[in-house]
Amino acid sequence: MKTGQKWQLDMGDMKILPGPRPRTTKRPLWIIILVSMVSVFLICAYIYPPSGTAACYIFSSKGCKVITDWLPPVPAREYSDAEIASRIVIREILNTPFVTANTPKIAFLFLTPGSLPFEKLWDKFFHGHEGKFSVYVHASKEKPVHVSRYFAGRETHSNEVIWGKISMVDAERRLLANALHDPDNQHFVLLSDSCVPLHNFDYIYQYLINTNISYVDCFNDPGPHGNGRYSEHMLPEIEMKDFRKGAQWFSMKRQHALIVVADNLYYSKFRDYCKPGVEGHNCIADEHYLPTFFHMTDPGGIANWSITHVDWSERKWHPKSYGAQDVTYELLQNITSIDVSVHVTSDERKEVQRWPCLWNGVQRPCYLFARKFYPEALNNLLNLFSNYSSISA
Repeated sequence: MKTGQKWQLDMGDMKILPGPRPRTTKRPLWIIILVSMVSVFLICAYIYPPSGTAACYIFSSKGCKVITDWLPPVPAREYSDAEIASRIVIREILNTPFVTANTPKIAFLFLTPGSLPFEKLWDKFFHGHEGKFSVYVHASKEKPVHVSRYFAGRETHSNEVIWGKISMVDAERRLLANALHDPDNQHFVLLSDSCVPLHNFDYIYQYLINTNISYVDCFNDPGPHGNGRYSEHMLPEIEMKDFRKGAQWFSMKRQHALIVVADNLYYSKFRDYCKPGVEGHNCIADEHYLPTFFHMTDPGGIANWSITHVDWSERKWHPKSYGAQDVTYELLQNITSIDVSVHVTSDERKEVQRWPCLWNGVQRPCYLFARKFYPEALNNLLNLFSNYSSISA
């Protein structure tokens, strides 16, 4: 009896004891907010990657690459049949072992409307160096009258050339195609009727034959006369980020001349969508085709500057021209002493881009030729150039 009574008392006591308190899993509100903000930031960073380096360096001194390294890769675009074929042809040409001719030649390609006013000067320049050069003349308006034996009979098939249109690029490609027929031509220089040499033949020959790159002008201009000329009709093969600008006056090695002549894919985009009056702006094909093409196909194989000097310091539609009174020894000396390439963007910032002119890794004067000279300057040039070594570096 006593035992049972004791059990009842114990059970009663247990009934009035408080039960176990439930454990709460509630976290501080600030942790939830922080995690949400970080998640939103990462999603936005993936969808809208930072466009400037300043934002990247807030998070890491190594810049945007740190962020993009651990983000999922953007799916690669599937190339069309035409792109695949083009890439294969360009790759094979660039990777073909370089075959040096016994006496390699420089092909001088003259783009002119008619007769060349400085033939006498070029005659003096070429004299005594037969077998080391070839001359090709594209006269787009009238048959030229020659005064030098080096130019006689050197005309190529020519068509009309209109400034700003693809016909300018067509003429350049036509000159290259004709010059490529000669396997000894190893370097190709495009010149106009207003161009003159700045050094003697030996200096220019050694400079070009012994170089390891092509001198194609190329820079990124975000302004209205650069990327402002881009058309989205060039997609998907050509994106705005690859669109480049540069002077048309080039000097290129044989492999590069071959891929320019072989190209149809990228050329067709500029033929159809880069011309005056398209989409409310004037796209000048000869200022954009080659810079964009080489930036996409072999950016490390070009110098990004031209060996032909043109003075745009007056900021006009046309470069500065030189009359007879302008041609002095000091002028030529000043031009031949320039060893830094300069480009200015066309946007409101007018950003000045400078980089040294490197020849096989060594800084040297940039220019071998210059334009734009009026025909009246011929006699002064002949007198100054009577001894070419006096102005050669």
